[in-house]
This record gives sequence, C-alpha cells and structure tokens, in this order.
Amino acid sequence: MVRQQRLTRDIIIQTLVEALEPLAYIHAFWEGGAIAFNRIDKWSDIDLYLVVDDEKVEEAFLAVEKALRSLCSIKQKYGIPEDPRLGLSQAFYRLEDASEYLIIDLAILKPCSPEKFLEPNVHGNVVFYFNKSDKIKLLPLDRGVLVTKLQERLKRLHAKFDMFNNFVQKEINRGNFLEAMDLYHALILATLVEALRIRHKPVHHDFKMRYIHYELPPETIKKLKHLFFVRDEIDLQRKYHKASKWINEVMSEIDQKEIERLVRTS
Repeated sequence: MVRQQRLTRDIIIQTLVEALEPLAYIHAFWEGGAIAFNRIDKWSDIDLYLVVDDEKVEEAFLAVEKALRSLCSIKQKYGIPEDPRLGLSQAFYRLEDASEYLIIDLAILKPCSPEKFLEPNVHGNVVFYFNKSDKIKLLPLDRGVLVTKLQERLKRLHAKFDMFNNFVQKEINRGNFLEAMDLYHALILATLVEALRIRHKPVHHDFKMRYIHYELPPETIKKLKHLFFVRDEIDLQRKYHKASKWINEVMSEIDQKEIERLVRTS
C-alpha cells in the first residue's frame, strides 16, 4: 500500500511563515523558481529565500528545521558550504510526508549579500511572504552592464571554441570515444547552448540547460535534441561537425549591435 502524501507546498510555506516572521533577525522571506515564472506543476520543488542578520545564518537554518519538523520528520538534508562571494548559504530538504519531488531549496542571504536574485527580468516575479519595512527591494535590470558582460562573454566563447574544439576530433582519432563524448558535451554542446541562449534569451545566457525548453524556439530545441542524443561512434563524428558548424553560424549572427538589440528587448 502506498502511503498518502499529506503535505502540500501551501502547508509547508504557511508553517514557515508563521514560524519565521516573528523572528526579529529575519527580514524577508520569498519564493522564486517555478512560481516566479508561473510554471508550477506536480514536479516542482520549492525555491525559498531568507535574508537574515549576518551572525544569524545558522540560527535561521535551525528555525527552519524546527518548523519543518513540526510537520513531519526531515527525511534528508543536503547542505552546501557558504559561498563567501555571494554571501549565500544553501540547504535542500526532503520531508517524510511530502512528495519526493517537493524538495525545499532554501537559500539564506545576508543584508550585505551582493546578489539577492531579485531582478524580475532575470528571476521572474518572485512572491514575497513577508518583507519587513520593505528593506529588500526588487532590482531593475542594468542593461548597460549586461551588454558589456555579453560582449565579453561572446569573445571568450569564441576564443575557447577556436582553441579547444578540435580536442573532440583528437580523441575520436585516437579511438577514445568516451573521452570524445565527454568533450563533445563539455566543450561543443555547452558552447552551442550558451550561444543560442545569448541569441534568444540573453538575460539567461548563463542558465545552461535550465528553462531551455521554455525559452528557445521549438525548432531549435528539436535540433538540439538531435545533437545531444548520439547513437554510436560514427554518429558522434557526424554530430560533432554539425554542432561545430552551428556554433559558427550562431556566433556570426551576433555582433555588438545585435547584442544591444537583444538586451533592449529582453
């Protein structure tokens, strides 16, 4: 008999709001991810953000875990060491009485954290559950900074592709097809995906495969799928050449004025 999962995202969030909002050292609580792009489905996790006083990060994690345990036991916790550049600490939680897909992805930020993932153009329309004194603000996209960043990034992609793309052919020539396949994905397809994202959704140029099915044209997705699924060694050789040719075509379409136009319409 399969046990009925009783916890919903609404119950989890409401429990956390009731537990966290009274705590003076917690300043804001919001949800991003799928909800910010109106894409919640039965497989969505819960992407949560807290802003807390600098010295209260561990205390905030404990408060969250206490609230979650008031609902059921925590089946698994997976923590990620703090990123000092971003001032971000992160942990993932799977709950005993929730769907295996309803994982809580919790990011805890400090007031001084340089990145709070609040630009609507990039991170969607996040949902605030509380924001005390409106201390945490949504940020407009700095289009000038993004244009400069993309121009530099495109130069780097071009240089990296020119320097290393034949590493795939080198390993094919040696008969090292596992290494060739790994390089094909890491060098060729990764470059192609980022170039296509710059072309079609520049604000998400560094999102890799995340949201790609929603943000690239269907015909482009179809072509990418064809290149990603490789049958054998002969197919790898053929698709390596096709992907390399496509990279050059995409990069040739994107000059400085085109980047400015793409960012302006993002």
